[in-house]
Amino acid sequence: MRIKYLYKYGKKKALTMSYDDCSTEDRRLVELFNRYHIKGTFHLISGQMENDWRVKLEEIPTLYAGHEVSCHSLTHPFFDQIPKEELLYEMLEDKKRLEAACGYPVRGMSYPNGIVNEDVLTCLKACGFVYARTAGSSENFKLPEDFMQWTGTCHHSHDIIGKIEQFRTAYYALPLFYIWGHSFEFPRNSGNNSWAMIEEFCDRFTATFEDSVWYATNIEIYDYVTALRRVSLSADRTMVFNPSAETLWFEVDGEPVEIKSGVTKLK
Repeated sequence: MRIKYLYKYGKKKALTMSYDDCSTEDRRLVELFNRYHIKGTFHLISGQMENDWRVKLEEIPTLYAGHEVSCHSLTHPFFDQIPKEELLYEMLEDKKRLEAACGYPVRGMSYPNGIVNEDVLTCLKACGFVYARTAGSSENFKLPEDFMQWTGTCHHSHDIIGKIEQFRTAYYALPLFYIWGHSFEFPRNSGNNSWAMIEEFCDRFTATFEDSVWYATNIEIYDYVTALRRVSLSADRTMVFNPSAETLWFEVDGEPVEIKSGVTKLK
């Protein structure tokens, strides 16, 4: 008997999109994602949402419905240039404001200016964050070992259309295509950093994979993969114990098997 992990609903691959800074161009990007049934995570700067070029706080429940609201700090400071007490205030206040607006606990964030160190990690964990995205690019489709230092596949300017074929043939276990960027970049540029490019990507990607890919937010990826990593398999490989509330999926001898909370017999 051969046993492998699968993503939710028995999918073998996943796509997640991650966008920072809550610029007004998020409105057009969300509409595009909705049209193609793609899920996005939007990292918001709640202390700057009164500015004309930012999405407004009161828009959050409707604009980002079906997507994930995530933190990006209150004012977007350099984390290595402020005291730890100020860092705690930046993140807790951002978290409180966003949670009041979206109506659920906000558990993820992306590092403003890409700055992360041990002091930052300690503060974020104390604030209840379970994942945080860096500003780097792995240029691969591997899941992170540490979700608090989660490096995405690439920025959207890195020829993401050309990477569709690479993703189709990716041999990793549970390959994840993780794209990040800023929606304000699209109207300012052309080529691999434009509205035409991101729309072409959405069209080609969904046409290539249709419903064979799990389209998920960052927190959905975190919750599911973390639950997978907690399962226990019996010594004879006939039983699985799933201690989480998540319904999980395995591939057993080439067939998808649903693993609900508790003990599941595989044969």
